[in-house]
Amino acid sequence: MIIERTLTPYLVFPEDSLLAALRKMTDNRERIVFVVDSHGFLVGSLTDGDFRRWLLTHPEASLDAPAAEAAHRSPATAPLSASADQMREALPTGAAHLPLLDERGRLAAIAIDREQELRIGAHRVGEGHPAFLIAEIGNNHQGDVDLARRLVDLAVEAGADAVKFQLRDMDALYRQAGAATAGEDLGAQRTLDELAKFSLSVEDMVRVFDHVRDAGVALMCTPWDAPSMRVLREYPVDGVKIASADLTNHGLLRDAAASGLPMVLSTGMSREEEIRESVALVRSLGVPFAMLHAQSTYPAPYKDVNLAYLERLAEIAQAPVGYSGHERGFHVALAAVARGASIIEKHFTVDRSLEGNDHKVSLLPEEFAQMVRQTREIEESIGVAGERVVSTGEAMNRINLAKSLVAARPLQAGATITADDVTVKSPGRGLQPNELPRLVGRTLHREMAEGDFFFAGDLTDTVPTGRQFEFRRPWGLPVRYHDVEALTKDCTPDFLEFHFSYKDLEIDIDSVFREPMPGGFTTHLPDIFSGDFLVDLASDDDAVWERSIAEVQRTIDITRDLKRWFPNEEEPIMVITMGGFTLDRHIRPEERLPKYERIAEAVQRLDTSGIRIAAQTLPPFPWLMGGQQYHNLFMDPDDTVAFVEATGVPLCLDISHSKLSATFLGIPFSEMVEKLAPHTIHLHLVDATGVDGEGPQIGEGDVDWPVLCEQLDRLAPGVSFIPEIWQGHINNGEGFWTALDRLEQWL
Repeated sequence: MIIERTLTPYLVFPEDSLLAALRKMTDNRERIVFVVDSHGFLVGSLTDGDFRRWLLTHPEASLDAPAAEAAHRSPATAPLSASADQMREALPTGAAHLPLLDERGRLAAIAIDREQELRIGAHRVGEGHPAFLIAEIGNNHQGDVDLARRLVDLAVEAGADAVKFQLRDMDALYRQAGAATAGEDLGAQRTLDELAKFSLSVEDMVRVFDHVRDAGVALMCTPWDAPSMRVLREYPVDGVKIASADLTNHGLLRDAAASGLPMVLSTGMSREEEIRESVALVRSLGVPFAMLHAQSTYPAPYKDVNLAYLERLAEIAQAPVGYSGHERGFHVALAAVARGASIIEKHFTVDRSLEGNDHKVSLLPEEFAQMVRQTREIEESIGVAGERVVSTGEAMNRINLAKSLVAARPLQAGATITADDVTVKSPGRGLQPNELPRLVGRTLHREMAEGDFFFAGDLTDTVPTGRQFEFRRPWGLPVRYHDVEALTKDCTPDFLEFHFSYKDLEIDIDSVFREPMPGGFTTHLPDIFSGDFLVDLASDDDAVWERSIAEVQRTIDITRDLKRWFPNEEEPIMVITMGGFTLDRHIRPEERLPKYERIAEAVQRLDTSGIRIAAQTLPPFPWLMGGQQYHNLFMDPDDTVAFVEATGVPLCLDISHSKLSATFLGIPFSEMVEKLAPHTIHLHLVDATGVDGEGPQIGEGDVDWPVLCEQLDRLAPGVSFIPEIWQGHINNGEGFWTALDRLEQWL
């Protein structure tokens, strides 16, 4: 059982709206909230299931209804003083959350049933979570508090999840102290001399611990004796590490477990029967724990590391396992991550030539930072066994490079498709060639010219079509010049958004239109220009910066010229991807401001008279030219708003992009929308998955659409939108019509 005492993410008041409760469920990621009155007394609990059941019996109800109406009024509870076993007995079958009440009956904590979950500080450790990376400072501070603090800061900068120290009471730990160590064997005497020289006192160690707390990183420490364990329990640290030398010290294991602190135990120097014995003991004590495979020689020969034992250790422990590495370099640690290690511990120093046994096997700050970066890349690359998903980038390249089934000759609606009616041609926008057997014999429900693509809709009896949609705000369609007529034959959008290619900028506008258009229009800067050029108004390269300004200005001029054909549009919006991308990594937050300033300088050079430019919000990993790159600007809501307020340039809030950024940054999407929507003059509405899945159909990704649309109505009323479904235009706009059908219920 995990006891959660930070209750704010889980609490709503009876009069709070269901929408507010749903938003909290989404943000806390536990999909449950507890309804309490103003005095903290529990009124009820509300889960997704409670909400759905209530909705079925109240089909006409509004999301503005009070949360208390849908809440379960008699949830199981337990007293705050209950034991873990008593809490499990009180927990209903299938439930994971148990409210704990104080002696007056007020909600004081929540017990969460995750018996196998290990938490150290703010980190969840184990399968399904990022590897927990520990910078083992140990005694590498050389007994110097200032050096210890510096090592903490460098470890945080390098990306460590935790820093770890060692604490010893020399009198309690060793049978001889002081001058009497002369009687020990040479190895022990050397160790004792080193420890006496470099160990920190309890008072100095606590000063260092306080600095760790201020630095905001998880704090761990190895107790070598019972008095030291008492210090760690009373401080308290976030977790204790039992050194390999103490794995068989069952008295110390009991002392550590009695603290209730999470435990990580190293297995170096131990036989398997000793490991089994200690695992059984710790498990019986009921404390969350993990086991580390280790080879306790300094430096360890690669031939002795035996990473294959990680799998065996996981079988024995039935708990998270990791690797404590004492070999040179960090490539073995990376291999351990690839083999399933949930924890990596590596020694950390500023100088490998310093006195002390650990320095020579330690990583320097930049090496540790490199290990962190490569660990995260490896974790991303591991994926899910037995699953093969076509990524967004692959899907884009599939369209460009693959082949499609196309009409071999003109075909009439109502015709039965034969094999002779179909041929295979590039690009891959339509049905893949392997769909030919399913296509042959079907009745065609549309007219096709030679070379037209067959689509998935040709394998069904009905296909979504355009109609007159009803929204509380202006709505439009993303178009190219060549598909305006086809996409508007069954509906009249309020405006059209021209998503220019660089070739479209060369077309004579007067050759496109025969008569003035009835609605309005917006435009979108091309994503790429000739010569694979990407606009980057943030570039430090003057040549790139100057061409970027020129290409944006050329697109503004064409947008201004389009007004001749749209007499009802006085001041069209032009959406601009401003730039700030990099090829190999994300830049540090402190590097962003100069790039925003560079964009502001470029904007000052533009003639935007009669045009409203809007900076598009951006994703963390854009798909440019068939491969993934890195965006840095217009992702974080705070620096985005700062740019808007400094320049007066408003936003095009791209929901897919910003949802991906929120996931990447680890912030609630609702919080991001609260900050960005008031500065928004145009919307791109589309779903998102993960951190780089752009463009899924509405309702088929991670966006909570009822919550989002309530926010948009409140914060950006009347702001125009388009459905920007990826490949939504194919098959006469099938994807757009599906999106608009779904959005109508919320907007």
